[in-house]
Amino acid sequence: MQVDRTSEWFVPKFGSKKFRISIGILFLPYTSIVTCFAALGAISGPLQLERIIAICVIYVLALGVGAHLLDAVGGKTKPWGNLPKRKIVVIALSAISIAFSVGIYFAFLDSPWLFLIGVIEGFFLFAYSLELFGGKFHNNISTIFSWGILPVFAGSIIQTNSITFEAIVIATITGLVTYALITTSRQYKLLKRDNGDPHIIKKKECILKLITIGVIVTTIIFFIMRYYNVV
Repeated sequence: MQVDRTSEWFVPKFGSKKFRISIGILFLPYTSIVTCFAALGAISGPLQLERIIAICVIYVLALGVGAHLLDAVGGKTKPWGNLPKRKIVVIALSAISIAFSVGIYFAFLDSPWLFLIGVIEGFFLFAYSLELFGGKFHNNISTIFSWGILPVFAGSIIQTNSITFEAIVIATITGLVTYALITTSRQYKLLKRDNGDPHIIKKKECILKLITIGVIVTTIIFFIMRYYNVV
């Protein structure tokens, strides 16, 4: 039975255990996917590069660092072992504070609807990661909504202070992609935990890699096409 997650595909196979956990705990493929969702929402509007960068920074810090670190020390399970809780919490809250500061700046500047997105995302960030309210929000629906849909809306709002029709279409697609991602990821995790069939584990791993690469490449292509006014 797998006692931790250091053997999973997104964890480096080299370096000390401390280094491997430090990278693995960030769930970089999943962080990249959600960041791309936010970028897609921002790219769907007027192409203001500083705002695309800003929304990406917000999600990298809030989700990639903040939420994942809180989940590592605040969840019911401890897949990364016994980590220094105080240090982890300080780093997580610092990252979240910076992310929210960037969001507040643009909200006050000309995108006040970001306040609403920030409140909702903040709720899910803490409710999901710390399994508050008896873990009622630690589920697929919360993940799809907070990871797959809201980032696209946030990206659209930071550019236009509105949720455009294009953003709604993109969010529908990213919601479906997120469902496929978390379903496959949980199957993969259970197989790893129970020492399942290596061939099935490899197949699930390939699917997760393809989803990750597909989202990143699609985002880059969409950005290039918008930059050169192809779409």
